[in-house]
Amino acid sequence: MGMGVDIRNRIAKRAAQEVKDGMIVNLGIGIPTLVANHLSDDLHVMFHAENGILGTGPSPEKGEEDPALCNAGGFPVTIIPGASYFDSALAFGMIRRGYLDITILGALEVSEKGDLANWIVPGKRVPGMGGAMELAQKAKKVIVLMNHVNKQGESKILRECALPLTAKACVDLIITEMAVIEVTEEGLLLKEVMAPFTVEEVVAHTEAPLRIPSVVGRIE
Repeated sequence: MGMGVDIRNRIAKRAAQEVKDGMIVNLGIGIPTLVANHLSDDLHVMFHAENGILGTGPSPEKGEEDPALCNAGGFPVTIIPGASYFDSALAFGMIRRGYLDITILGALEVSEKGDLANWIVPGKRVPGMGGAMELAQKAKKVIVLMNHVNKQGESKILRECALPLTAKACVDLIITEMAVIEVTEEGLLLKEVMAPFTVEEVVAHTEAPLRIPSVVGRIE
């Protein structure tokens, strides 16, 4: 199943509901970058980029890009009033001290214990771990946005990750095009199902066992 823009935006829109006023948030590459587009204007949120910006704004209009201003993925950004610049050592200092309220990451695999594998794809050259390891370990809340299944149609939510781990037991919430799943001490809890999918379909596409509460929310 390919990911249409609308599906990516549905996932990002649901993730945006987790962001509250006054938070410091780091957005990973991929679907997470879309989250900023779905926050209401009255929310005051500071976006943190590992390359040394606190207070990144929306993507610039074409032709308005500043060549010296980009996010950790190298994409052009704008800044909001009150933004600040610093070197990447300080950017990582903020991460390591636990100042980030939420980090929203993409993932290749997540385990039932909340282990995260998101940096290495076998047979592909990758730019490196980046900040993912520390973001995943240190942020107060870690949210993963991803396809529910991979290109082969296999579940990305597993009993055990097969790929090298980015960090262990770090994920708090998983949001896919099919469901919202919380990682708890007792395992994975199915919180919400996205239309048009059913609880049965989510269970069928999830390799890890899911706990089904008496009431499962539905996202239309």
